[in-house]
This record gives sequence, structure tokens and C-alpha cells, in this order.
Amino acid sequence: MSLSIFLLQLIIIIIASRLAGIAVKRIGQPVVMGEIIAGIALGPSLFGHFFPAASDTIFPASSLGNLQMLSQVGLILFMFVIGMELDLKLIKNKVRSALIVSYASIIIPFAMGMALAWLLAGDFLPAGVPLYAFALFMGIAMSITAFPVLARVIRERAMSHTRVGIISITAAALNDVMGWCLLAFVIALSRAEGLHTPFYTLGGTLLYMAIMLFIVRPFLKRLAERKVNLTIIRQSTMAVIFIILLLSSLSCELLGIHALFGAFMTGIVMPLQWNFRKLIIDKIEDVALVLLLPLFFVLTGLRTEIGLVNTSYLWSICILITLVAIAGKFGGSYFAARYAGETKADSLGIGILMNTRGLMELIILNIGYDLGILSPQVFTMLVIMALATTLMTNPVLNLLNRFSKKVA
Repeated sequence: MSLSIFLLQLIIIIIASRLAGIAVKRIGQPVVMGEIIAGIALGPSLFGHFFPAASDTIFPASSLGNLQMLSQVGLILFMFVIGMELDLKLIKNKVRSALIVSYASIIIPFAMGMALAWLLAGDFLPAGVPLYAFALFMGIAMSITAFPVLARVIRERAMSHTRVGIISITAAALNDVMGWCLLAFVIALSRAEGLHTPFYTLGGTLLYMAIMLFIVRPFLKRLAERKVNLTIIRQSTMAVIFIILLLSSLSCELLGIHALFGAFMTGIVMPLQWNFRKLIIDKIEDVALVLLLPLFFVLTGLRTEIGLVNTSYLWSICILITLVAIAGKFGGSYFAARYAGETKADSLGIGILMNTRGLMELIILNIGYDLGILSPQVFTMLVIMALATTLMTNPVLNLLNRFSKKVA
């Protein structure tokens, strides 16, 4: 692939992402939804369908490998930022209600997703893929909550200090940690070959997490204490942090889980001093979110062909998947919140927010697609489900607000 084509791709991707982000923001949706829609629009579902020759010229198949590698770097930086944005003190303050909601919003949709996979296996299980791997992955796809999108929705709606907002964001944070640990286990199972067994991966993962918590974390804490009064971070300090980030990601990839889990874990073990974390986030967030992350959306869009869902049967399966996802995530969160003692209105708000999937769902779906666990048809239907459940969040919250003043 020539450099000119690569640069043209970057220009088109950034412009399309920004314009779509501005457009959806005007109708009350988070910017990230516009970026996701832009990625799908640039793929075979729209641009490639109506202008196939231009699509093949701008996004030739030979260029996708380079785009994928660069997008993975963007995802590593993004997951690092997400890990740093988790407020562990907030989790401690609302731990009871958040734990109940988080566990229920994982367990119930996970079980429903596995049951759904068993029903769909006859028509949609890829050749050579064990049923348990497909079922476990469908369970994860049903149970994930998009922490970054949820955080944006809560912030934009000024719900950060409300009971609904605090419990939802805390439960989503716990949900992310549990979801990624579960995903790591499923990837280990699906990749198991010879000595590279799930038990080897599990043991290696436990050792890795011990090193991150008891060696890397104290080291980074001492590093932050030396820099805590500074308003800038030197390049030498950033170099150390990037090396730790990349080594962590590499370790997880070699263990057979995924580099993104290593990036997420590195963000979690960063020192709790928010000014230190914020300085790092400010240095990398724009590059990760504006330049690199849209590449991931476009790659997802190039893999998502709405035309694959082209019969009434396939659309009925797509609707079934969406309904199961909503019932499991919204229903599980709602009933768990009620059990924890929350009011009916607050429980509805928590259920609506926890049903948000967005970017995190797309990351997990792409991992499943790369591993061959998801067929192109199932991948497309799950992407549609992710879009539907995320797009409905703000409108349904607005409807709830009309009937109850208890949700801010």
C-alpha cells in the first residue's frame, strides 16, 4: 500500500468521524455513536455498496492489515485511558448496591446469551469452533456495558452526582473489570493448544496480576510522588510509562489472553493521584481518540455488511438477539437495583444506563471475529444490537424523566 493511499484513508476517516459525531450530538447522542456510524457508513453497507470501485481504491484489501495494526495501538492507548479513569474510591463508597447490580448484570445476561447460542448453533456455529467457545462468547457479548460511553452519557446529562449516576458508573466499572477477566478466560480456552492450555494461561495470568499489583503499582506510586507537584510530565517519565504499558500488553498477548487486557490493567494500577493521571491522559487522549480510534470504527464498518442480514429469518434472529440483550441487561440491572433497595424510578434509570454497550461491545465483537468464533452474519447482527441498545439510552431516559422527577 502506498503512503498516499494511507494518508488519504486517515483524512477521510477523521473527517467522516468528526462530521458524524457533530451530527449525532445535535440529536442528543454521544459523539462516539457518530464515529461508530461513520465507520459502518464507510464500509460495504453504504459506501462500498453504492460505490464499490471507489471503495476498493480507497480501502483495498491489502491495506487492511496496516490499518488493523495501527488501530490496535489506538485501542491499547484507549484501554489504558479507560483503566485510569476508573475511580476506585467511588467503587468503595457505593460498593454494596453497585456490586449487586454489577453481578446481576453480568450473570443474568451471560446465562441468557449462552442459552441463545445453544439455540443458534445449528445455523450459525462456524465450522471447527467448539459450541462452548461460541456459547461463552455470546454470553460475554450479552453482558458487557460500555463504560466510556456510559460515562459520557452520565456526564452530558449532569448525572455524575446523582444516586442513579453514581451507582450506574460504579457498577459499569466493576462490570468492565469482571467482563475483561471473563473474556481473557474465554480467549484462553479458544486458543488452547498443547502446552498452551487454559491452566497455563490462568497460572500465568495470576502471576502477571501479582506482578502488576505488588511490583509495578508501588514503583509507579513512587514515580508519581516525585512528580506530584509538577504541572508537566517529562518525556523520560512518559517513556517509562509507555514501556510499562507495552510490556504489560505484550505479556497478556503472550499469555494467550489479549493485549487490551494488559493495557486496561496498566491503567488500573496507575497511581491514584488524579493530577498525575490527568497529565498522562491529556498527553495521549487526543491522539488515541481523534486519530487512531476512528481507524477501529472503520475496520469494524468494513467487516459489517448489513446486506448479509437479507432475509426475514435473519432479521427475526437479529431482533431476537437484540431483545435477549435488552431483557438480560436491563432486566437484570433493574431487578438487582430493586433488590438492593433502590426506588422503582431509580432502578429503571440504572437498568437503562447499564444497557448501554457501544464501543466496548465492538471491541469484544472484533476479538471474536478475529478468533473465528463469530461468523460474518452473527458479527453483523451483534453490531446492530450494539448500536440499537446504545442509541436507545438517551431517548428512553428522556421518556423516563417525563414520568418521574426522581431521575436527573
